Amino acid sequence: MREVAFIKQNKEKWLSFEKAVFNNNFKNPDELASQYIQLVNDLAYAQTYYPKSKLVSYLNQLAAKAFQKIYKTKRQNTNRFIDFWKTEVPLVCYQYKKFIYITFIIFFAFTFIGVISAANDGEFIRSILGDNYVNMSLENIEAGDPVAVYKSGSNWGSFIGITVNNLRVGIMAFVLGVFGGVGTLYVMFKNCIMLGSFQYFFYEKGVFWESVRGIWIHGSMEIFAIIIECAAGLILGASILFPGTHSRYTSFKMGAKTGVKILISTFPFTFVAGFLEGYVTRYSNVMPNWLSVGIILTTLGIISYYYLVYPFKVQKTITQISTLTPTIA
Repeated sequence: MREVAFIKQNKEKWLSFEKAVFNNNFKNPDELASQYIQLVNDLAYAQTYYPKSKLVSYLNQLAAKAFQKIYKTKRQNTNRFIDFWKTEVPLVCYQYKKFIYITFIIFFAFTFIGVISAANDGEFIRSILGDNYVNMSLENIEAGDPVAVYKSGSNWGSFIGITVNNLRVGIMAFVLGVFGGVGTLYVMFKNCIMLGSFQYFFYEKGVFWESVRGIWIHGSMEIFAIIIECAAGLILGASILFPGTHSRYTSFKMGAKTGVKILISTFPFTFVAGFLEGYVTRYSNVMPNWLSVGIILTTLGIISYYYLVYPFKVQKTITQISTLTPTIA
């Protein structure tokens, strides 16, 4: 059967099943299981005859969502918290991986604009960071401690204040996605320009390495988490602008639900970043290089693995189990 005919024959069934899964609208588990087996059979057929088609990806994602509904036993329900981090978020990140990749590209582009602007305009850094901050940083550099600003205040006070601020930025980046993603892009642009200017300032003053080994102890998780939060905001914006086969309202609900899951998943990393900034970064100037670099690489590796590698492993596992389900039945 030609792919077009196959899609035309089954399109309404797939869309109906997708809506039922999203709204949890099944009369009984047997009905869900029956339709799920039909879906997996369609997936197997598509993998055999149209292996390079986008249809395979669509059915694969739909099967993964349905799998979660079917195999939620009472024991799994009691471990809902664990299942959220272990399976649900990674599957969502896999499904929306293109948004995450695009957000990273935008992040680097905006940050580069900040660097270039600071390099070509002597007053640009002051206009972005403010005279007080620049003057204070110059004094710290002359005193031999470029990142002394992170030593001000108490440990716990810095931890709480920084964490609350980072949570606020992340939530704003997501919520402002409701304006078609424009609000999220504005938050990204503002923070990336500041980051690019900030790092160029230390480079220009000849203390780039000292700033990196201090700032990025907490910055690896902090900045990475903000990028993921901005990706959630773009997903929300795209759900409004491009509803696809759904009504705009249904698409918005799906985008909001997906975005909130991704947003919440970043909170533990934001807390860890706040803890590091409040309790560890202040000692960066007395740390050996291997320790500060080790912390940076470890934190960056953990969060990178969770959002960029682990989703592929979870998706692969779910796909293998889903493909075997009809035979077991």
